[in-house]
Amino acid sequence: MTEITELSLKDFLEERGYTKVKLKLTKTNHFEIKATINGVKGLFILDTGASNSCVGFDAVETFKLKAKDSEIKAAGAGAIDMLTQISKKNKVKIGKWKNDKIALILFNLNHVNTALISHNAQPVDGIIGADILKKGKGIIDYEKKYLYLKL
Repeated sequence: MTEITELSLKDFLEERGYTKVKLKLTKTNHFEIKATINGVKGLFILDTGASNSCVGFDAVETFKLKAKDSEIKAAGAGAIDMLTQISKKNKVKIGKWKNDKIALILFNLNHVNTALISHNAQPVDGIIGADILKKGKGIIDYEKKYLYLKL
């Protein structure tokens, strides 16, 4: 069996129609990623443990989201049973990858950003979760700090 070199992972994935997106490791050991929602750029945490991608309530107007009340209760990062809203059919672009039918969960991100700021990290607009990673057949290269998404 041939050993796969670090260079060949990139070549292997690009030959199969993947695009790569740079990730930035924060002081809190999270990966930050830039994404565009409905034509507006934002900063997000990449979270493989988040089942849904999320945006803070305070960014509804910024990202031109049409919000509806949701039955889903959000939990995570030390908070539980948080009220949420949902916004369907959003255009999300990450690098060259895009999808026009992404549902986003809206909830109060204050506790997340308070924790980030207290560790001298930048506040974020939201979280890119497993839903988008699954749709994009995401592969994370932790060593090189890249996310690969299938075009």
